[in-house]
Amino acid sequence: MRSLALSALLLVCAKPIASQQIWDIWQTTWDRSKLFTSTPSNPPINFVTPSSIGQADIVVDDNTVLQNIFGFGSSLTDNSAMLMNNLKSRNSGNYWNLLNYLFSPTDGANAAGLNYIRVPLGASDFSAGLYSFDDSANDNSLNNFNINKAPSYLFTVLKDIQSINPLIKVHVLPWSPPGWMKTSNTMNGGSLKSNLVQLYAQYLLKSLQGFRNNGIPLYAISIQNEPQNNNPTYPTSTYTPQLEASVGSALRSLMNNNGFGSVKLIGYDHNWGNAGTYPVQLIDAAPNAFAGVAFHCYEGSVSQQDQFRNRYPNKEVYFTECSGTLGSDWWSDIKWYMDNIFIGSVEHGSSVGLMWNIALDGNGNPKLPGTNSCGGPGCRGVVQINNDGTWSVNQEFYAMAHLSKATIPKDAGGPFGQRISVSVGGQLNWALRVIGFATHRTNSADWVRYSLVVLNWNDQGGGSWNPQSVRTTIEFRGLQATYTFPVGVTTLWWFAPNNNQFAQVSNTTIENTIPISTDQKAQEPLAFFSKTKHSFKQFGHQLAQRFK
Repeated sequence: MRSLALSALLLVCAKPIASQQIWDIWQTTWDRSKLFTSTPSNPPINFVTPSSIGQADIVVDDNTVLQNIFGFGSSLTDNSAMLMNNLKSRNSGNYWNLLNYLFSPTDGANAAGLNYIRVPLGASDFSAGLYSFDDSANDNSLNNFNINKAPSYLFTVLKDIQSINPLIKVHVLPWSPPGWMKTSNTMNGGSLKSNLVQLYAQYLLKSLQGFRNNGIPLYAISIQNEPQNNNPTYPTSTYTPQLEASVGSALRSLMNNNGFGSVKLIGYDHNWGNAGTYPVQLIDAAPNAFAGVAFHCYEGSVSQQDQFRNRYPNKEVYFTECSGTLGSDWWSDIKWYMDNIFIGSVEHGSSVGLMWNIALDGNGNPKLPGTNSCGGPGCRGVVQINNDGTWSVNQEFYAMAHLSKATIPKDAGGPFGQRISVSVGGQLNWALRVIGFATHRTNSADWVRYSLVVLNWNDQGGGSWNPQSVRTTIEFRGLQATYTFPVGVTTLWWFAPNNNQFAQVSNTTIENTIPISTDQKAQEPLAFFSKTKHSFKQFGHQLAQRFK
C-alpha cells in the first residue's frame, strides 16, 4: 500500500513536468511545401529525462534574459498605402484578409501578428510627388503647417491596421525637412540650416500632434532617415552627429513638455558600416535625448551593431530597414534575412526587425517620379498587390512572420517576448541558427511561453545541393525533447512555470486531487496547483498514513 501512496504522490507531482510539451509548430520549408504553415505536433512532444544524442543539441538557458522585443514589421510608405487602399476599393474582402494575415495578434490565428510600422513624415522615394507639411518658404511661425498634406489613404490604412491590431507600434520619421529649411533649398539632397534647429524641432512636434489628432498614437520618432545619404533624386538630408544631436535635444524637450514624454526618440537610422562612429558620437553629444539608435542593412555587417552596443550597452538598438530585390532567389533570401536580420540583428542586441515597403506591385512600383532609388532590379515589397485585386506575400514576409509569431503576447494586452540565451552543440551545430524567447503572461501565475526560432540551412551536403533534416535534442531545465528540423525555418513553443514559480510550486499545497489530463493546455495545471491547503510533504505523509 505504501507503493500505492507513493504512486499517487508522484502522479500529482509529475503533472507540471508532463505538461511541458511542444504543441505548436509553424514551418516554412525550402521547397515551399510549407509556407508559414501550422503543423501542430500530435501527439505533443514531451520533455523527458535526457536519454538521446542528436545530430545537434539546443540548450535553452532561461536564467539569462538578454533584451526585450518590441516587434517586427515593415514600412507603410505613401505608395504602399495607396496600393492597399486601392485593393480595399477593388476587393474589400481580399483587403481585410491581407490585413488579418499580416497583423492579427490573436493567439492561435493563422497570422503573423506583425506589430511595428514605420511611416515617413512627408515624401519619400515611394511617394506620388514631393511634399512636406509646410512648403511655404520662410514660414518661420509654421502657420501653414498642415498634416493633411499627407494622402488621406495613409491615415485610412493606418486606422484599419489599428482596428486589427490595437497594439500596433507606429514609428515616424522624415526623409527630409521642408526644402526652404535646407542649404540646398530643395528636399532632394542638402542639409538642414544650422540656424533653424529650433524651428525644425517645432515642425517635428507639430507632426506628432498631427498624427495624434488623426487618431494615430505614436511609439517612436527618428530625426532623419539615413542622415549620411545625399541622393539628389529623392528626399534626403545629411546631418553631422552634432547637428542631429542639437535637433534631438530640442525635440526631446518639446516632446516632454507637450504630452509626448512616452514617445521614444531614435537616432541615426542608417547603415551598419558606421555603427562605431556616427551613432556613438550622436549619443556622446546628446545622451539624454535619445532612447537608442537604428540600423539599416545596405552597407557593413550585422556584427558591427556591437560597436555601438559596447559603448552604450544601456541604449536600445533597432533594425529598421532592408529591402528585398526583384529577381533574387527565394530560399537564398530567406537564409540571408534570418542570418542577418531576424536572428542576426536580434542576436546583436536589436529589439526590432523591419523590412522596407510593406506593399508594392510586381515591378517594384509605384516610385517617386525620377528617382533612381533601388537601382536597376528594383525593390520588392513584403506583399505584392496586383491590379486585379489579388495579393501574395514574398519571402520577406515568411522570414519576419516566424519571429513575430514567437514573440507576440500570449494574452491580449500582455507583454512581448524577451530574448533568452540559447546555445547549439553537437556534430551538426553549424547547420542550425537558433534564437530563443520567453513571453510572460498578464497573470503572473500563468505559465510562461518559451519559443525557439530555428533556421536549418543544411542544404549543401557533400558540396552540392543536398537538403538534409537535422535530428535535434532540446534541453530545458534538465529535461530533453527531441525534434527533427527540416531544411527551412521552424517556430515552436512550450509552456512552463517561470523561475519564481519553481519556488512557489515547491511550497505549494494541494486542495483537490482531481487528476489533470496531460493533453490540457499549459495554464490549466498551474491553476490547479494554485488551489492549495497542504504542502507536498504533508500531502505525501497523509497519503502514506491513509494507505498504510
